[in-house]
Amino acid sequence: MSGVAAAVRPRARHPAARFLARLFLHPGAMVGTIVFTALVLAAIFAPLIAPYDWNDTDVGIRLSAPGAEHLFGVDIHGRDIFSRVVAGGRYSISLGVATVLLSLFLGSAIGIFLGFVGGRLDAWGCRFIDVLLGFPAIVLAIMIVSVLGVGLVNVVFAVALAGVPRFARVVRGATLVVREQLYVEAARALGASDLRIMARHLLPNVTPTLVVLGTLDLGNAILSTATLSFLGLGAQPPTPEWGAMLSSGREFMRYAPWMMIFPGLALFLVVMSVNLIGDRLSQVLDPKAKDRR
Repeated sequence: MSGVAAAVRPRARHPAARFLARLFLHPGAMVGTIVFTALVLAAIFAPLIAPYDWNDTDVGIRLSAPGAEHLFGVDIHGRDIFSRVVAGGRYSISLGVATVLLSLFLGSAIGIFLGFVGGRLDAWGCRFIDVLLGFPAIVLAIMIVSVLGVGLVNVVFAVALAGVPRFARVVRGATLVVREQLYVEAARALGASDLRIMARHLLPNVTPTLVVLGTLDLGNAILSTATLSFLGLGAQPPTPEWGAMLSSGREFMRYAPWMMIFPGLALFLVVMSVNLIGDRLSQVLDPKAKDRR
């Protein structure tokens, strides 16, 4: 009888499969994943999806309303807005990802170092981070880009540096908890160097915190880079970055609102989808969260 029961007992799922099921079978995370994946695929295959080149002009049809030939209408220079929105995903999404990765690398390195060494260096580092956190991130990014100069690369550095204090503060807090664990003391007793302890023992154990924070910050990074482009500090014409498209369309909002509606809708969808995924990811990885089904 026991053999029959063992035979019909359902096989336990792999932990990775259970994690993915809890993450992506949630309605909000599922919608976010579908929308974000669609936007990323559209950006990757933009040359195949876009019916026109994003910089082709035709002044004879400029400011034409959305229709069968131009789904999202035409801008002041006669360029197809649908083609520009699809191509603009390559800039807006990739800029946001690059910004988060740079912030993640710098912030985690600083946070782990301060949390591990402790003492006066940690105290002074925390005070400096607190001062930087007192500035709104977008204001700090504008200050940095005003020093570095206008351009997409400088915008990535500016937004990334503005986000470093946030990452450093959170990672430092997680490091303070992890460094008190017995396996860290055992590694130190066995003669492991500080660099090895930080790389082999501290970093892997704060990685879930980094993943959640990076995912939640991606939407903010995309929005911040678009904001700087909207202000004329990032992408320059004719680059089809969504923030720059919003900036060029604001003068024609009364006569051709589609110049702002569709780039703004794309920006809204990507930020919303990333936030939905990040919220669910934080619930799944948080052992204290109630909704981890």
